Amino acid sequence: MTTTAEFGVVTTKVPARLDRLPWSRFHWRIVIGLGAVWILDGLEVTIVGAVAARMTEPGSGINLTSADIGTAAAIYVAGACVGALLFGRLTDRYGRKKLFMLTLGIYVLATVATAFAHDAWFLYLARFITGMGIGGEYAAINSAIDELIPARNRGRVDLAVNGSYWVGAALGSLVAVLLLNESLLAADLGWRLAFGLGGILGLGIMLVRRHVPESPRWLFIHGHQADAERIVDGIEAEVRQETGRELEEPGEAVTVRQRDVIPFSEIAGVALRRYPRRAVLGLALFVGQAFLYNAIVFDLGTILNRFFDIGSGSIPYFLTLFAIANFLGPLLLGRLFDTVGRKPMIAGTYFGSALVAAVLAVLLINGSLTTTWFFVLVSLTFFVASAGASSAYLTVSEVFPMETRALSISLFFAIGTAVGGITGPLLFGHLIHSGNADLVAIGFLVGAAAMALGGVAEVFFGVQAEQQSLENIARPLTAEESEAAWRNEPAPQDARDRLRPAGVRRAAHERELRIADRTDRRRERERAGARRYRPGTGPGSSLYSPGMAGTAGTASRTSAMAEQRLDDEIEQITHALQQSGPTSRDRLEQALGGHSWGPGRFSRALRESERESRAKGVADGGYAPGDKADRPDGASGDTRGRR
Repeated sequence: MTTTAEFGVVTTKVPARLDRLPWSRFHWRIVIGLGAVWILDGLEVTIVGAVAARMTEPGSGINLTSADIGTAAAIYVAGACVGALLFGRLTDRYGRKKLFMLTLGIYVLATVATAFAHDAWFLYLARFITGMGIGGEYAAINSAIDELIPARNRGRVDLAVNGSYWVGAALGSLVAVLLLNESLLAADLGWRLAFGLGGILGLGIMLVRRHVPESPRWLFIHGHQADAERIVDGIEAEVRQETGRELEEPGEAVTVRQRDVIPFSEIAGVALRRYPRRAVLGLALFVGQAFLYNAIVFDLGTILNRFFDIGSGSIPYFLTLFAIANFLGPLLLGRLFDTVGRKPMIAGTYFGSALVAAVLAVLLINGSLTTTWFFVLVSLTFFVASAGASSAYLTVSEVFPMETRALSISLFFAIGTAVGGITGPLLFGHLIHSGNADLVAIGFLVGAAAMALGGVAEVFFGVQAEQQSLENIARPLTAEESEAAWRNEPAPQDARDRLRPAGVRRAAHERELRIADRTDRRRERERAGARRYRPGTGPGSSLYSPGMAGTAGTASRTSAMAEQRLDDEIEQITHALQQSGPTSRDRLEQALGGHSWGPGRFSRALRESERESRAKGVADGGYAPGDKADRPDGASGDTRGRR
């Protein structure tokens, strides 16, 4: 990257170029190089849970009580909050890559230092610094991943990456089985080696990260337009070589006024003035997941040991199964966040986990839980909650402007985790230390209530961000279009539209008519179906959602972009059928590269093509040109109200 930046007003298609890329080896490098940090976090947290019981036993080499374990967990989370705030601001200021290398280095040094803890104060200090490194990683990594992954895959990838936390958790549990075996290692050595392994894994990830580029979105806003274009050129060349196909034309450009430093007061004002409901949403989601997760995960080993008589050497087996259940949650449910949608899936996972946790608490109070059923219910709770917890990071990363992305993640993480993530382990640590199962059950009920509040916030304040460009969900602060809109002036794009050739304007007008007709038919279907009862403004809705108030501009842009992409996909299907004649669904999808459109997109476009008689089903599950496939607008005469 160049060392000097030149600032001015630039128009770029870098975001659109990144969003239209098919999935490739480049994206796998991003997932592995950046997403593996959650494996580290899972390793850290689970090792503490797995070895916690051993660290409270005589001969461990460190004198701790179960309350001390809860305190150490709270201090780790406090360090993560401080690190998120500090490094989140630096990530927005100095770039994603510099900070995700720095924070990983801090983590490696601190986790190795933990292995040498000899007293409670040293453990607390090492855990605090380790938490700072992990907290900084949250901000740098989530912002970088979301800015490099195509919009159609962002939800699924983000949830899977955050869910990989549990790969580290399972790894930590399995390794702990060996390290806690006193026939292999002394009681005061095994748990120390467990922490040292985290440092080794961190060094391996650092080697992979050297090949991850800086975010082009960050570069062009901060005056490095040439570097942004060069990086995207390289990515596109790699994808072309891998796929052997030319890339489709990118979508609309964005015009921004480049700036070196954006004052903190301006960034903070975004959440408070322009997006207050999104701020409430982010806070509620983070508080709910932080309380439930940090309270239970840090203390699950001691709960099993204290109330179900599970020996410290056997606890890692339970934690391994628990981690697998948590990883399967976002892995299996993640695609639904891009197809079914953000609002129903986020709300559903928060409410679902709250319900199971409440049932578990009631049964615990009744004294009717066996070890098996306790473990089944707590695993089911977190199977559902894991996808919801990952979506909290996804939500905050999506719904605020790019210049504030890393800081927004860190701010909401810090506040939400300070409220829920610190109080949770402290509360549960002392409840467990009391030896009263009824008090522990009350802790589960508090966690269920916190998750339920997050679900309520999603219902009323959630944003339908699935498969949308980040710049359309929340326009950059530096966007010239945004500044013009605030001054009630025409945006630069409007002026460019008037200069387009007549043929191009005519084609655009025909597309607008197709989209309007399609939208009318969809509204008619929704007025007659169950979808009319869903919360939120918009077609078919009879309920009002305060979360949608004041967001008409962004919602309109987002909806328009989605409709244009759908129209383009229908046109491609129509043209392909006209060229090839009757063909199977699989061959049609392969010819169009429909698998790269995103989860469920090809199926949806095919259904719309059938509704509009642009395509029709034939024998053996194939498709042929429809009765109206020869008309560019897919209609004849007045089609208003046609279904």
